[in-house]
Amino acid sequence: MTWKAARIATTKRIGMLEYAFMRNAFAAAGIVAILGGCVGYFLVLRGQTFAGHALGHVGFTGATGAVLIGASPFAGLLAFSLLAGIGMGFLGERMAERDVAIGIVLALALGFGLLFLNLYTAFASQAVALLFGNVLAVDVRTVLALFVLGLASLIGLSVISRPLIFASLQPEVAEAKGVSLRLYSVLFLGIVGLATAGCAEIVGVLLVFTLMVGPAATAQRLTERFGSGLLLAAGLALAEAWLGITLAFYTNWPTSFWITALSTAAYAGAVLSRWHPGTIERSAR
Repeated sequence: MTWKAARIATTKRIGMLEYAFMRNAFAAAGIVAILGGCVGYFLVLRGQTFAGHALGHVGFTGATGAVLIGASPFAGLLAFSLLAGIGMGFLGERMAERDVAIGIVLALALGFGLLFLNLYTAFASQAVALLFGNVLAVDVRTVLALFVLGLASLIGLSVISRPLIFASLQPEVAEAKGVSLRLYSVLFLGIVGLATAGCAEIVGVLLVFTLMVGPAATAQRLTERFGSGLLLAAGLALAEAWLGITLAFYTNWPTSFWITALSTAAYAGAVLSRWHPGTIERSAR
């Protein structure tokens, strides 16, 4: 291969990074993927995956309400997701109460979302982007906002991680030891609300499961160790987000589709690996 041919090939490989919007997309997706993978690991561990789904819909209501009063959709998304997460934590700290509390908050939020869209129909085109995400439209200010959001959320998660794990795996024992289940439920779901708002910027509120639940569920299928599982969840989310953006650039298919497809494929592969005949035989011994 001549020098000129090699230069052309290299340009094609790195061509997408020559665009500012692609660099912004990779930066934003990287921040959100790491945050979603880490928060999602605790979400799956606690059996609260429905919360991530519900908070995305609640955030959509906040975004539509913000536009209605002339504010930033992202600010409304963030505020409503955070408040709804805190509200869910207050309404039900025990496993049996969580789904009911989440369902109540979700139903109310969807009702308001429908009302806001009806009052401001001009927001319909932007609503589609919010529902399904548009990472290629992220600007530098949004990247910086996501960085601050992600850093604050990860610091908060690290602070409460030890008692949160205790309260998640052995709630009765933790409560007997003086650990407040309600307090850590509120704190954690508040962090989930922040992470949900970030993930919605990338994959949209309808596909927020993709980055928050898919990689975490896959990681917990592959390893039972907490530390390695947490790192694996974040790594999988990052790989899926970046590879999804790359495939979207070269195929012109939606980024959210590729990230969702990769997340599903990774989880299916993890499930099938546990069904391997050799694995079953070893487990039976």
